[in-house]
Amino acid sequence: MRQLLTFLMTSVACALSCQVLAAPPVFVLNSLDANVSVVDPVSWTELKRIPTGKEPHHLYLTPDEKSLIIANALSDSLSFIDPRTAVVQRTVTGILDPYQLRFSPDMKWFVINGNRLNHVDIYHWDGLNLTLAKRISSGKTPSHVWIDSGSRTVYSTMQDSNELIAIDLATQTLQWRHPTGSLPADVFGTPDDKFLLVALTGGVGVEIYDITGPTPKFVKLLKTGAGAHSFRAVGDKRHVLVSNRVGNTISKIDYQSMTVVDSYPAPDGPDDMEVTPDGHFIYVASRWVGKLSVIDTRLHKVVHQVKVGKSPHGVWTLDHAARQ
Repeated sequence: MRQLLTFLMTSVACALSCQVLAAPPVFVLNSLDANVSVVDPVSWTELKRIPTGKEPHHLYLTPDEKSLIIANALSDSLSFIDPRTAVVQRTVTGILDPYQLRFSPDMKWFVINGNRLNHVDIYHWDGLNLTLAKRISSGKTPSHVWIDSGSRTVYSTMQDSNELIAIDLATQTLQWRHPTGSLPADVFGTPDDKFLLVALTGGVGVEIYDITGPTPKFVKLLKTGAGAHSFRAVGDKRHVLVSNRVGNTISKIDYQSMTVVDSYPAPDGPDDMEVTPDGHFIYVASRWVGKLSVIDTRLHKVVHQVKVGKSPHGVWTLDHAARQ
């Protein structure tokens, strides 16, 4: 009887997973609900919500692509979820204030910004476990993080002290600090490691810095829209999107010419984004109304909206365009 019961429970779990497996699900982090919405990108319906720790904000895929890591800032934990089946795999506790996170390209390091506690943590990654290598005191409210292609330097914005900092990964030491405009949020590095783009949530655009020298050199302010916040490359190694949270638009930047070449309507506080492999659709968190919005880049309009939880932030799916 016990074996039969186990078999039946397994069959039911499989049946539920098959709904998700029909297409890689879209994950949306609901920061004020402490859960993750799992959205079917075929029917555009919410399949379920997965409880997490408090205030999940950002997420990142493990190098082996077997786990999606959710950073639960107020619970000091990381949730590991299967990106194909949306099944919770494990929870790692004792990770202090995880907000924004990123693996180094060589997959040896895992960097986490502690947003409310003003530190940047650098962890060793052995393919399964995280070991803290160094906790670095930063400026006020470290926001987003970028790591260069050679896995040498970590760049991080300080949202409330209006700074950009650089950390040497090999020695885990601070290299420099540089002032920025108001409320710097996301940061994006060009594939050649020559330029950094910094989104100014307290401004109207993106600051561009030349980072080929020992200290950054300001190049220009590229106007995109009010509340420039989050970047997402479209995968062609030439263009990157930035969401303008106050302006309710998404700008497409050519980072070879450093110009805005297109713009898309994005309602109700656009935040983090995902892009389909062909660049046809943008999935964006409409943060102020608790929805996932789907934008057709060819038609320049919103074609779907899915009700999710409160204050949706991170958005991700396995079926996405390249990150550069």
